[in-house]
Amino acid sequence: MAHHLLESNPNTIHWGHFDAAIAPKLTVNSGDLVVIDTLSGGRGDLGGDLSFVRANHRQIIENVMPIDGPHILTGPIAIVGAEPGDTLEVKIVGIELTENWGYNLIRPGAGVLSEEFPHASHRILPIDRQSKTTQLPRGVKLTLDPFFGVLAVAPAADKGRVSSVPPGEFGGNIDNKELRIGSSLFLPIFVAGANFSAGDGHAVQGDGEIDVTALETCLKGSFQLILHKRPINDPPLDFPRAITNSHYISMGFDANLNVAAQQASRRMLDWLVSLTGWSREEAYVFCSLACNLHITQMVNRNRGVHAMVRRELIP
Repeated sequence: MAHHLLESNPNTIHWGHFDAAIAPKLTVNSGDLVVIDTLSGGRGDLGGDLSFVRANHRQIIENVMPIDGPHILTGPIAIVGAEPGDTLEVKIVGIELTENWGYNLIRPGAGVLSEEFPHASHRILPIDRQSKTTQLPRGVKLTLDPFFGVLAVAPAADKGRVSSVPPGEFGGNIDNKELRIGSSLFLPIFVAGANFSAGDGHAVQGDGEIDVTALETCLKGSFQLILHKRPINDPPLDFPRAITNSHYISMGFDANLNVAAQQASRRMLDWLVSLTGWSREEAYVFCSLACNLHITQMVNRNRGVHAMVRRELIP
């Protein structure tokens, strides 16, 4: 297993969008470990003050224009032999906080309670990397639980340029806080090489992400990128799913929350039937008793729902 490092600079990032036409910045073999140093925050996100950001972060802000979205995404990374119809397993080996600050924004017209909070609001919060905590006003201390909001392959070429805001079949802005160290995210592949990108570091987030942002920060991630070739007689994976240390997780994304819940539920039924040989009705009854639906996020145009089943329950 070879080890690689991909730093963030104006030549290795794409800001606010995905596109199959973006050339890979690194090519690796299946099973290789890649360390990706990601950055979060544009000038407005950081209140206009760039004095506390690293030189490479400042260089990106001053020289790259965001297009279609706010996320600074590092990559893409091509995997040798990856073809449309295959699956990329992104095994999350490590997540490291790299800054002593994070930010949270309220954006006008965005968020679950946008009518109640129509104003723009911005705050920088301290991050104690040693204790893994942040301090809120009035003495509230939160334990950090970092994860990457955006993990994605390139969308299909016929999609053209796609905003980084709504998640989709290629992954993207999933914002699922269950994707911690030890988890594997499985993404369907739509272009040769897969072209994996990562970004949107979150120090801590509640399910729903209701004011439109988490505690956004910069993270360094260690990922093992594993290519799974599609067996000739098997249908390809059509949507992201995950396996954590404790759970199977299926996902749904749609502007309508109920549709997203139906998507996650149907995909969990499909998965359970394939794992166990149960009938769909047996899987449906099981899920009503033992599967938990969570609102992933409510603010990324396509709302997210994920279904969780404990692995220990599956024979």
